[in-house]
Amino acid sequence: MCNNGGMQLNGVCICPDEWTGETCSNENVCDTAELEGFKFPHTPIGWFAYSEDKCPMETSGAGKPRASARCLVTNGVASFNPPQVFQCDQTLSDIKQNLTSAADLETLASSTQILTSRPDELTAENVTAAAQIANALLLSPNATESVRVAAVATVSQLLNTTVPDDNSTATQDLTLTLDQLSVNLSLNSSQSQVVQPNLVVQSAQIQAADSKGVQFTSFKGTSGSFVADRVRLNTNTSEVVMENGFVAEALVFIRFPSGSSSRQKPSNLSVGFVLYQNNRFFPSRIYKRRRAPVRVLSASVRGQQRHVVPQHVEMQFRPALLSGFLLHDFSCVFWNYSLQDWSTDGCSKRDASDGVLSCLCNHTTNFAALWSFREKHEYAEALGTLSITGLSFSILGLVVTLIHHVKENFQRKSRERQTNLNSKLALFCIYISLLAFIITFLSGVQNSSPQNASQVAFSGDNHILDSDEHVEPDRGSCTAVAALLHFFLLATFTWNSVYGTQLVLLVRSMRRTLPPFWTPLSVGVGWGVPAVVMAITLAATYSVDNPLGYRQEEFCWLSALDQARYFSFGKPMFWGFLLPVGLILIYSVVLLVLTSLTTCRVDPKLTSTSRSSLTKRFLVSVSLAVLLGLSWTLGYLVLVTSGRAHLIFSIFFCLGTTTQGFQIFILFTARSPSFRASMWRFVHHVSSVNIPLSSSKYNLRKNWREPSTSETYRDLRDGDTGL
Repeated sequence: MCNNGGMQLNGVCICPDEWTGETCSNENVCDTAELEGFKFPHTPIGWFAYSEDKCPMETSGAGKPRASARCLVTNGVASFNPPQVFQCDQTLSDIKQNLTSAADLETLASSTQILTSRPDELTAENVTAAAQIANALLLSPNATESVRVAAVATVSQLLNTTVPDDNSTATQDLTLTLDQLSVNLSLNSSQSQVVQPNLVVQSAQIQAADSKGVQFTSFKGTSGSFVADRVRLNTNTSEVVMENGFVAEALVFIRFPSGSSSRQKPSNLSVGFVLYQNNRFFPSRIYKRRRAPVRVLSASVRGQQRHVVPQHVEMQFRPALLSGFLLHDFSCVFWNYSLQDWSTDGCSKRDASDGVLSCLCNHTTNFAALWSFREKHEYAEALGTLSITGLSFSILGLVVTLIHHVKENFQRKSRERQTNLNSKLALFCIYISLLAFIITFLSGVQNSSPQNASQVAFSGDNHILDSDEHVEPDRGSCTAVAALLHFFLLATFTWNSVYGTQLVLLVRSMRRTLPPFWTPLSVGVGWGVPAVVMAITLAATYSVDNPLGYRQEEFCWLSALDQARYFSFGKPMFWGFLLPVGLILIYSVVLLVLTSLTTCRVDPKLTSTSRSSLTKRFLVSVSLAVLLGLSWTLGYLVLVTSGRAHLIFSIFFCLGTTTQGFQIFILFTARSPSFRASMWRFVHHVSSVNIPLSSSKYNLRKNWREPSTSETYRDLRDGDTGL
């Protein structure tokens, strides 16, 4: 059982930085303390704490901590060292100038550390200056251990900056200095270690004759930061060894050539390791990192004999996968200072079992495992019964409406057809576009070629990846379905507004015809505007290599969410659909109000108003609201509400939109006299059909005029042959 906030991973407790041990039961922290008038918060062992007291606002170091102190174990007790006080008027430029003089290096080192204690406030110029100062301090022959530790802490803080380098040479020189430092730290002792949240420098002196190999391991914690208690060095092992009760997140194993110790006298070897939290100091032109944290692990060996230089180096990295993503591929690389970029020369991939990336190289340098991830999509479930039922009724209603619409139009005289051409054309286009949208939606909205269906198969070639984010190239028909849905739905709303416009023009002007140019204009607007919007959206956001710029992967519709899974106003869903549809709906509401004010106006000369007349006028407004698609306004309320209100609006939105086609049938077709007359003739014809049954004939005619509800079945051989 894990204590004190620990988490279990593969049966192992992963501890917070303040706790250690197999069950996270051992404290690894200095408690809150007040030293020399400065108050310091609780801090993990090995790290620096900064005082809660800040520099006054009138100084150049406004808001910076007044002092720093390091938490160390002394005589078995964790406590803070005496604090280093910061002169609030100092700047990085001042410190750079004083480095050339015989100034107090320890004060300069601690001042640089405090000035970089807030990485998010640093500029590119600050990063360059701080890197140059840290580099000079580490190379100084007069630097003490405390000076080097403060400089390493500064470098650790610089790894948290996000501003681009204005001088990458400064950080590149700093990495070379850290490599040199790692093999020099232990010159006066067998081992030496400096561990800061984002940087580890480990050094050791070993006897080549007494060692088969060296293994450096950093174990996993809940925060991802480095803590001294989770960093181990094994100076004599012939193979990679995993400690029980720990999960390694970065490991390097160096094996020396076999037989070398029998031919040579024992000689000292200096081995050094530098572990970077990220690749901030290794800016690549080839590999573009967006969100994947890539750790860099440096290994260096220095000895008197050239033949003791190792020829086999094995690395293991456990990448910190982001929630909702899957590992796709990885590359084993090292930093080539000549190329100023990553290279794969002399390195190869092994495998990636249990989330661990394994690499082999035949030399020592700065290593990394570049990796790429792909999103683990939560695909939409099949459409619910309510949606399928509503859409099916809509299809049936629209098909019947179209058949009746075409039949009635052809039965009219040519002159009458010409008079009603505009209104009939608009209605016909509304029915066609809405029916096409529903059929396309039902048949293709679910992604038939999901990315998650393809298995993760790591490439055998150790080539450098170009990005940490992998998106499957477009395949299947999902993009085409999304584009068709986008077009047909926009066309439906556009034709709704066209019909409403011509209705307002006729009703409010009391005219029977529209100008001759209205027909080609309405066709151009009704079909042309949706086509242009769809084409612009598709051209601006879609590519074969990245189809998710235009559509979603979970189902075939416009992309709406950003990488953090929040609604984005920069996605096509907003500016390619919600914005134009919202404007159309506002315009449709205005049209509905204008039409209703005209049709529902009561003549003041009349002494009474028939209730049936009021009902008809009300139905006119309701029918127009349904035809204009005003139920879609509920979708905007769904987007901006939560809780019970969100659920209620979602239900009404689903009912209103899925049954829109059936509502149109009821209000525009089923209520018309011509449709009722056609249905009466059809029923009368069906009820009079003679059906032969076993050489006997039965009369199935029902007397529709009589109040009786029973049918009679008589054998026609009885003598009654009438229908």
